[in-house]
Amino acid sequence: MFKDTLTPQRAAPLASTGLVGWLRTNLFSSPINSIATLVGIYVLYLLLVPTIDWALLKADWTGSSRDACVSGGACWVFIGNRLQQFTYGFYPTDEIWRINLTFVLFVLQLLWLALPRMPAKMWVAPFLILVFPFIAYMLLYGGWFDLVVVPTHRWGGLTLTLIIATVGIIAALPIGTLLALGRRSHMPIVRSLSVVFIEFWRGVPLITVLFMSSVMLPLFVPEELTLDKLVRAMIGIVFFQSAYMAEVVRGGLQAIPKGQSEAASALGLNYGKTMLLIVLPQALKMMIPGIVNTFIALFKDTSLVLIIGLFDLLAIVQAGLADPNWLGYATEGYVFAALVFWVFCYGMSKYSQYLERKLHTGHKKR
Repeated sequence: MFKDTLTPQRAAPLASTGLVGWLRTNLFSSPINSIATLVGIYVLYLLLVPTIDWALLKADWTGSSRDACVSGGACWVFIGNRLQQFTYGFYPTDEIWRINLTFVLFVLQLLWLALPRMPAKMWVAPFLILVFPFIAYMLLYGGWFDLVVVPTHRWGGLTLTLIIATVGIIAALPIGTLLALGRRSHMPIVRSLSVVFIEFWRGVPLITVLFMSSVMLPLFVPEELTLDKLVRAMIGIVFFQSAYMAEVVRGGLQAIPKGQSEAASALGLNYGKTMLLIVLPQALKMMIPGIVNTFIALFKDTSLVLIIGLFDLLAIVQAGLADPNWLGYATEGYVFAALVFWVFCYGMSKYSQYLERKLHTGHKKR
């Protein structure tokens, strides 16, 4: 049957794509959301406009003394004049190339492992973990190949922060994995030792651990063996973080169905091969958020080494604020330190998200 009248004109559908569609869907989807969006924009305006005005528009960028800071905004001249000390601590100026060379070699190896389709990764990874630390120590400390000895008490700033964090990250993951496997072991002695280790180190604050490593650890080693203060601090941090990493790994292991191990046993694989080839790869992939969260916490906790006399980035900034020539610029110093910490932590977070997307095989929804 044919109609003898036209269909009434209807309004065009609301846009659901493009910028307008995204705004309507995410920010103005309902009256309540619209009000919350407008209030949020107003609060951001009240916070961001003065901040941008102080940090960028009215800031002083060049100069050699506080006399150059006359605009009333941020005095980034202070950061510029102290940047070398903030980065390298009290390391001799003529030997800074050794820190730069160590950093470049480390970054090149990380890029080799991170970039896809790079050859010989199975050789680069063991070299980075087992060999490169000794090369880095020889470069930084000296005493070999006519390199001037630079004691660890002269290391500091961002360099010291990165050294402590890197050693802690590289060592905490394998030790934590072994502790997690030990806690799930059917051997009573191994399980008991693992439980005691994990619960002991998780039950004390990191500040206490640093004090113990600095004061008490030398009492448990032979008198002829002298442990450097930095080495003692790194041992305490590694043990502390390994306990937390063990619980993260144990949570991932428990998420793997028991059928995976039973299937591996049916194929004739022993316990070691089952864990190394079947269970751990799946568990570690699912534990990426928790592992990176522990790494980020470790990176930020490096600032606590100040209490045992090690001058990391934050401690160097605080020492610079005590300079009579630069009194009154604490805000700039703390903003700089916070920005550096944020850049590194955000970088680790984004790379972990990249790994999650790359290794996604259906265990979670997108």
